[in-house]
Amino acid sequence: MPRVTSIQEIFEHIDEGFNPAKAEGVDAVFQFNLTGDNGGQYWVRVANQQAEVHEGTHDAPTMTITATAENYIALVNGDLNAMMAFMQGKVKVKGDMGLALKLQAMFGIG
Repeated sequence: MPRVTSIQEIFEHIDEGFNPAKAEGVDAVFQFNLTGDNGGQYWVRVANQQAEVHEGTHDAPTMTITATAENYIALVNGDLNAMMAFMQGKVKVKGDMGLALKLQAMFGIG
């Protein structure tokens, strides 16, 4: 994925970085709660090696990621290490931690 400058850009182009082979056996809903300037709420369903993106909140996400829009953009652009961001509390994950690692592989994030 090329460098991004907005949260909207990330979710508009998320399928470009999606690797279906890494999504084999995954059936999950990822909720993204991105705060601060130009933040937003999005959810991504991964099932049958396909990804679909929706704006808003899902009633029962498998995993929720919370971060500032600024930190999430840095993470996607590779300027912020995903594990360091998690350890420093810049990115919070609620739910299945194993899925967080899969998310990185499926979308080439971090």
